[in-house]
Amino acid sequence: MPINVAQLDIVTYPREILRKRALPVPAVNDEVRAVALRMIEVMRQLEGVGLAAPQVGLPWRMFVAEVPEDPEENRLANADPPSATLEPKVYINPTLSAYSADREPFTEGCLSLPKIRGEVIRPSQVTISALDIDGNPFTQRAAGLLARVWQHETDHLDGVLILDRMTQMSRLKNRQLVRELEHHSS
Repeated sequence: MPINVAQLDIVTYPREILRKRALPVPAVNDEVRAVALRMIEVMRQLEGVGLAAPQVGLPWRMFVAEVPEDPEENRLANADPPSATLEPKVYINPTLSAYSADREPFTEGCLSLPKIRGEVIRPSQVTISALDIDGNPFTQRAAGLLARVWQHETDHLDGVLILDRMTQMSRLKNRQLVRELEHHSS
């Protein structure tokens, strides 16, 4: 059944699709490209830096990311490894590997968890292998915020939310907001 791409919009917790493992995208075709472009649109409208397909209601292993450069925060697209992007990027059937040993805390938010922010500790660098919007395979290493976005969005593809990764203190601070989201959905 064809997807009405124009109607794709953000799905919020506790929708079931956010807790399911997404399925590989079998082929990169015009429909997949149209969905990716709509996801970039939604991500930008909501001022996010990443968006996974389950967040727009699709059980696909795909996400988009756009981490703007900010020299003051040492977010650079041309660094080695980069910590930002020059333009939005599409990651289809991504796999992460070669996580750095060091872990860094950072306050994360999520478009599917409005108003909820919490400290999440993640490796500072990671390597991604994926297909691009044209179906070409690529491998890239990233650091800083870009590496964090890749890990956050890949978690979405596995049905994992920042609620599962937050420090205990952040979980406690957000408990009431989580309850409100759960209550409004029923």
